[in-house]
Formats: sequence, C-alpha cells, structure tokens
Amino acid sequence: MGRLTWPVRPLPAGHGRPWRRDLEDVSELPAARADLRDHLTSLGLRRDGEDPVVDRLVLAFEELASNALRHGERPVVATVVAGTGGWLLDVSDRDADTSPTPAVDRDPAQGGLGLYLVARLSVAHGWYVAQGCKHVWACLPMTDEDWAATTA
Repeated sequence: MGRLTWPVRPLPAGHGRPWRRDLEDVSELPAARADLRDHLTSLGLRRDGEDPVVDRLVLAFEELASNALRHGERPVVATVVAGTGGWLLDVSDRDADTSPTPAVDRDPAQGGLGLYLVARLSVAHGWYVAQGCKHVWACLPMTDEDWAATTA
C-alpha cells in the first residue's frame, strides 16, 4: 500500500445546521451513528441503505471517531456540517502532540486502514491543532453525482 500523507491544513468554512457529538468510549459509536443518520434524515437525505452519500459519511465518521477514541486523548468531539465543498466532518481529541499516521505495510486483516479509507471517500482531508486539540477532518461529496465525478 502506498504512503499516504495527511496534510496539515485548516478546516474549510462550513455552513448549515451542524451535528455534534461528544464521545468518551468506543461503545458509544453505535448510538452516535444512529443519531448522525437521524440528523441527516432530518435534513432530507434518505434512510439507511437508501442513500450512498449517508453511508459514506457515516463510515468516515466512524473511522475517524474510532481512531480518536483508540489513539487520542478524551474527550473526543465529532462535528458534521454542510460545507461549501460538501459535508465537513471534523473529529477532535486532546492529543495535540500526535499527528494522524496511516498504517504502512500492514496486512489489511490487521486493520489500521481507516485513514486510507477516509482519504479515498473524501475530496479533501487534513488535520490541524487549535486550542490544545488535534482536529482530523475530511470533506465528502454532498451528492452521489459529486461522488461519481471524483472517482471517474
């Protein structure tokens, strides 16, 4: 697997009604996923399995949030907002001294490929440090048509 660099870049500007979740433990992820899906449905997107945009966004959320909970310092805060270039997903933790590091030369059966997956799902991604928190973010396409255009 090739080397992936998560660039140090500020989060793009967002707009719209944000979804935010404070997380303390990996066991909270199933409820957070359901809550995120409910939020997206309230914005007019279709339910589980009916909208690949929702599925990709929820998958990216779970990957970044589980990384922060497993490798960062609590509290972990996840935020999703409609942005100028798509859905902005920002996950922060208190481990400002450790950058996100994708696995290199690891057997995929051992896991650790979440950052590669999020990079593949997103049109832009990065991380930055602000006020003692590390923020890892990704911008995902807003529509399935936008997704198709990025993978063509």
